[in-house]
Amino acid sequence: MVDDDVLEHQTGKFAGAPMISGFVLSVLSQWQLPNGAAAIAQGALTVTKNLTNQINAQVNTMTKVIEQNATNAANSGASPNATTSGGQGVSVNGVSQVTQVAGDHNIGVNAATIDFNNNAAQLANVPGGTNSATSNASNASGTIKAGIAFGTGGVTVALQTPAGIATQTIVPSTAQQVSSIAQMLQIAGNNQQVGNQLMLHLQTQQMTPAMLQQIGVLQALQNSRR
Repeated sequence: MVDDDVLEHQTGKFAGAPMISGFVLSVLSQWQLPNGAAAIAQGALTVTKNLTNQINAQVNTMTKVIEQNATNAANSGASPNATTSGGQGVSVNGVSQVTQVAGDHNIGVNAATIDFNNNAAQLANVPGGTNSATSNASNASGTIKAGIAFGTGGVTVALQTPAGIATQTIVPSTAQQVSSIAQMLQIAGNNQQVGNQLMLHLQTQQMTPAMLQQIGVLQALQNSRR
């Protein structure tokens, strides 16, 4: 249950800050090339409030680049004659997903999930990750890169391969712009498997037992006046 004093300020378009007592944000980008090479960037941010409304935040990040198979090193699937561009110029308030593909037999997925529940926010850990706000990895030649960063300016996830790029960005609201979530895939090649995944679990503020008792007493008094 959420108190009427909180609900009366909601417009139906969004959940105001008083409703949210914590959240877990998980982001994952991964790219699999046909020669066995791969790039992965993953991170999680858990934010909770204690009884005195003090905020506690913990971040976990991981990046990994896998080299191509020695027997199939040349087959990256990249197509030098194919280009994908323009996606970086898309600006949308809220959530935007852009997929640009020039090639055959590719799999590209942008997925974003946002949900609300009354369960306490559970600490999210990334397998093999560290408590660092940033993480970067690349292969020896620098042709495949994976990076992720959590900061005051938002969240950035980026993969770069010979066959294109995959990015996810979360920008908080400022005086100049509205907050936004953007996922983008640009694939210029063949037989690529690429995915961006974002999950945001919002914990809604619950009414305390004391508040429920106060409402019950108030309703009894109101009924007695009638």
